[in-house]
Amino acid sequence: MQAIMEPVFEIAYLVFTMIIGIIMIVKSGNDKSYRLFGTAALLLAVGDSFHLIPRMLGLITDTLSENVFALGVGTLITSITMTIFYVLIFHFWQLRSDTPANKSLSAIIYMLAIARIVLCLFPQNEWFTADSPLSWGIIRNIPFVIMGIILIVLFAKNKIEGFRFAPLAIFFSFLLYIPVVLWADTIPLIGMLMLPKTICYVWFIVMGYRQSRRAVRKKTAYIENEYNDK
Repeated sequence: MQAIMEPVFEIAYLVFTMIIGIIMIVKSGNDKSYRLFGTAALLLAVGDSFHLIPRMLGLITDTLSENVFALGVGTLITSITMTIFYVLIFHFWQLRSDTPANKSLSAIIYMLAIARIVLCLFPQNEWFTADSPLSWGIIRNIPFVIMGIILIVLFAKNKIEGFRFAPLAIFFSFLLYIPVVLWADTIPLIGMLMLPKTICYVWFIVMGYRQSRRAVRKKTAYIENEYNDK
């Protein structure tokens, strides 16, 4: 059952998120914030595909245990692109919130992102083996989790129209991700938590897409009213 249902779910997720990202990039016009959000969504899907495609092929062909190298490469790439995704979301929050630019906060986000990426590149992670050390799984995720906590606080404190539930989506995505990091190697069934985690990301992406369409409609209505007044 897993060999059928999981690939179907993951294909739907990748295709849906890529399409949403492309639509937002193309349709957002001069709205820099939603073009940035669309870019983040597209990056999320493209980055995840490096891990999910080898996993899907392994499940379908029953060769998952033989795809250690491909899965390792994919997981490394996904870890880096996911980090960049959150940096882009931070900049989206900056553009849409009413708070002035905070250079110190930006520096913290960038330092955490660089630390996460550098830690991911350490050979001690042993990405290309079947038994990568748990200790490095925890170490490389510390700055990543801190980034997530900062974004949860930012979206909760300075609410953006259409993103009322963004803190919950980010919170639950991390809440579901942490047990996978800690126990998925010893209890494989815990890896299934990645499915609801993915749903949290889709939830967040849909928030951005719906609000971008509202913004386009408002702008169109404003232009039409200006034209009619003349």
